[in-house]
Amino acid sequence: MKNIKAPQLNSIMDLVNKREGHIHVLIGPRQVGKTTTVKQLSEKSRLSSKYISADGEISRPKSWLSLQWQMALGEGVELLIIDEIQKVENWAEEAKKFWDQREENSPRLILLGSSSLSLHRGLSESLTGRYILHRIYHWDFESSQELLNEFDLKKYLEYGGYPGSYEFIENKFEWLSYIKDSIITPVIEKDILSMVHVKSPALFRQSFDLICSYASQEISYTKLLGQLQDKGNTDLVKNYIKLFEAAFLIKSLEKYSGKIIKKRSSSPKLYPLAPALYSQAIDMQFDEEYYGHAFELFILMELLKFPGCVYYWRERDYEVDFILEIGNKLIAIEVKYTSLPESTKGLEEFVTKFKNVVPLIINKDNYKTKLKLISDLIFS
Repeated sequence: MKNIKAPQLNSIMDLVNKREGHIHVLIGPRQVGKTTTVKQLSEKSRLSSKYISADGEISRPKSWLSLQWQMALGEGVELLIIDEIQKVENWAEEAKKFWDQREENSPRLILLGSSSLSLHRGLSESLTGRYILHRIYHWDFESSQELLNEFDLKKYLEYGGYPGSYEFIENKFEWLSYIKDSIITPVIEKDILSMVHVKSPALFRQSFDLICSYASQEISYTKLLGQLQDKGNTDLVKNYIKLFEAAFLIKSLEKYSGKIIKKRSSSPKLYPLAPALYSQAIDMQFDEEYYGHAFELFILMELLKFPGCVYYWRERDYEVDFILEIGNKLIAIEVKYTSLPESTKGLEEFVTKFKNVVPLIINKDNYKTKLKLISDLIFS
């Protein structure tokens, strides 16, 4: 394999250069290249920079963070990058304190870490209005293909999302072990269970594979709870989904109705946030149905990069896979992996019920053109 090149490097570098009055925070899934991104940024930036990691067997006192800031200031560093920031006690409060007291020659600051829940909590509690968020996504097909020439779309739908796993794709057992042991288990145990109390960790872990196995499908909370064979209520399942979403493992889409109350009360449509998460949940039992669901979640991964909100829509026998809402614009999207859908009655019905709708049909042959069209519709 080639050396990994961070896909979002240039866009992040541009914002760091332009927005020196803000702390820059990188968030995203484990094992998708956040550390690689900032190290490459450090090497390529026109600013003199310093990279430090707070990683270690024990947590760092907040004075450690202040010391790094003062040392960087004394050394004339222009860009200070601190990795694994969640390992520093009360990191957000300390960062707020020295950032608010920064001087004219103070360095610009980039923070990142592997615990998304810790980062979200610190940002919302202490650093409101002081930071710019850079979302690092799972690896898309284009970046994966640049890394591994033999990666075609079908292979991406089977293995895509985590670049470190690509070297194992010739051995099913090794690939599954890597995904489960090096990605999913650390996220669940270190990023979630170490931050929040869950009554039954074993049930929580079991629920993740169950949720992933329903990729691209609408399912009620009651049905999920029943399959977990738990005596709790649906709030248990809702909380599980919320935690998995915060850790960048799944996406739960609500039903579009035009009314906020109804959006939030509907059964969700569930998506793992990378094909690899879906594959491991069903032990790589690929069939025609699998590729249809995997292609749909692949399109969702692309849609989530756009501004706005993504929903699905269903009313009686009418259904549309995705509704992208941006301001007063609605883009209604029907997704079909192999060919055009047999019927477009869902799209037709949606267009009659709502205003300012652009209907689109996306398949594996036209998805690049259609995604470019969506981009043009949004940014033109």
